[in-house]
Formats: sequence, structure tokens, C-alpha cells
Amino acid sequence: MSKYDIIGYVGTRDLGTLTEEDIQTLDVINIAFANVKNDEVYWQDFGSDQYIVRARAINPDIKFIISVGGWGAGGFSEAAATPEGRENFAKTCVQIVQEHRLDGVDIDWEYPGYGVAGIGSSPDDKENFTLLIQRVRNELDQLEDKHYMLTIAVGAGSYYTDCTQMDKVQEYLDYVQLMTYDMRGGFQVLTGHHANVYTPMGDLFKESVDNTVKGFYRAGVPYEKMVVGVAFYSRMWTNVPNVNNGYLQMAKSTGGYGPGYSQLVEEYIDKNGYVRYWDNEAKAPYLFNGDTFISYDDPESIVYKVDYMKKYGLRGIMYWEYKCDETHTLTGVIDQAIRG
Repeated sequence: MSKYDIIGYVGTRDLGTLTEEDIQTLDVINIAFANVKNDEVYWQDFGSDQYIVRARAINPDIKFIISVGGWGAGGFSEAAATPEGRENFAKTCVQIVQEHRLDGVDIDWEYPGYGVAGIGSSPDDKENFTLLIQRVRNELDQLEDKHYMLTIAVGAGSYYTDCTQMDKVQEYLDYVQLMTYDMRGGFQVLTGHHANVYTPMGDLFKESVDNTVKGFYRAGVPYEKMVVGVAFYSRMWTNVPNVNNGYLQMAKSTGGYGPGYSQLVEEYIDKNGYVRYWDNEAKAPYLFNGDTFISYDDPESIVYKVDYMKKYGLRGIMYWEYKCDETHTLTGVIDQAIRG
């Protein structure tokens, strides 16, 4: 058994698509997503228990964690604001864990302190986030039959460490999943990498795996509690000047969500006028067809992310999300790079 974990986000409706090989490879599956409403966590399971039972029959060591939140998911700030709200949040989390015989909880509150995507926020989120995580940890610890995991997913960049107390929060967590993707996209018209390992010279936006890991380390998270994120999807800019293969150019669009990896393989990578380029400084690939620029992760960049993980003794690799790779190859690529 490797000392590194492979963690995949799998949508609730996609649990039935897990291949036997991927089930044998994955250490943890984060089920996406449960939501928060009126200080309580609820999950529409769509009959997921049968798929969880199947997976455990194939791999008895696999862990299933319910992930709460996601992009645009609100209710966190309100629930965290009062002792009663935190208690209701924690108790309903644990009820889901018990009812479905899960192994823990993953909190994906992406913007504490920020009202992004129309969600509620408060200047008090910084302290309340810590209190919320502490309350969930305490509630899980009341279950005495085994250790139940508590993890979080965090945005890459200094905004997240500025608006949280990561040195305190990490004490209650098994690990911190760094969303080292979407590091450029919906907010920027300047083309570039959204999942790069290093920051290349000349890029105005400095986010990268390297900067994120070191930023969270400075904020108090030990290296051995960090998990690096891999993108199974792309970011796409259109109406891009045909200069420098479209790289670091001002587009007439922001970098919206692009095709998933399987669609990239089938229709885009060195096909239909798109050419794949490799940025050896950033350790990241990209595509350009003279007008459209696409940033993504692929087997080559994944190997560099795994190398980085090993270099700093991080906890593992996480990806978003399983359904984007219908070729069912990238989970195996991660496994081969870690354990091969």
C-alpha cells in the first residue's frame, strides 16, 4: 500500500459508472455533493448505497466521503454564524454518514468571507469557519467504532489563506485538498494555464501548484496534510489573437469551462485544427487552433504533479471530476506515476 492517497470526486449520479479497475486504484471517493439549507446538510442519494456496497466488495479498503458544498453552494456562512447553526450542520452531516455507512465528511466551502456566486458571506466567516470545522470534528469523534475522516477542499491562492485560520483549521483535518485547477478562467480574459505546476515568467497571474503549496505551508498547513488537485476538464478562451500560439493573449472572452478530457482526446488534441503545445516551464499542456485556446491536464502534466507531491512529501493527489474522463485512463495514469 502506497503512503500516498489517490482521491477522486465522483458525482452522486455517476457512482454507477465506476470501473472495477478504478475502484481498485482509488483510496478515497468524495461523493459530490450534499448541500446546506437552513443550517442543515441534506443529500439526495439517488440509490447510491448499492454502488457503495459494490465498490467495497471489489476494494474493501476504499473510503467513501460525503462532500458538502461545491461551486455556488451557499448556506455555510449562515450555518457557521451561531452555535445552534454549527450544531445542526454537524449533526446532519453525521446522520448522513451513519445512514449510508460512509467514512467521513469533506467540506467544500469555497469562499469563506466572500460573496462570490451570490452566496452569503460575513467578515466573521474567518473565525466561524474554524468553529464549524471543530464542531464537525467533535461530532464525528462521538462515533467510536472507528476514525471518521474530515477533510476540506480549498481554493488555490492567497485569497483562501487570507480569509481563514488554516493553522487552526488543519488541526481538525485529515488533509487539505488544494484545488490546483481553475487557477485561471472565468475571471480572466488573459489566456494561460489553469492547472500548472509552476508559474512561468511573463505571466501576470502567479497561481500555480508550487505557489499554492508554499502559501498554505506558510499559513500553517504541514506538507504531509496537503493534497494536490488534478483537472479532468479544460478551460477555454475564444476569439484569441493568433500570436504566440494564443498563449498569454487578451481574448474576447473569459476562460469558461471547456471539454472534459475524453472529449479532448476524441475531438481536440492534435485534431480538427487544434495543435497541442507543451510549456516546459509551467509543466502544462495547451491547445490552440488559431482562435481558441484550451488549458488542461494530461498524462504528462500529471506525472509532474506527482513528482512535485513526492518532492515535498505531500499526502496525495485529488481530481475533479470522474465523469470528465470517459476513457477511464487518467486514474490509472495517476496510479502508475505514484506506485508504478
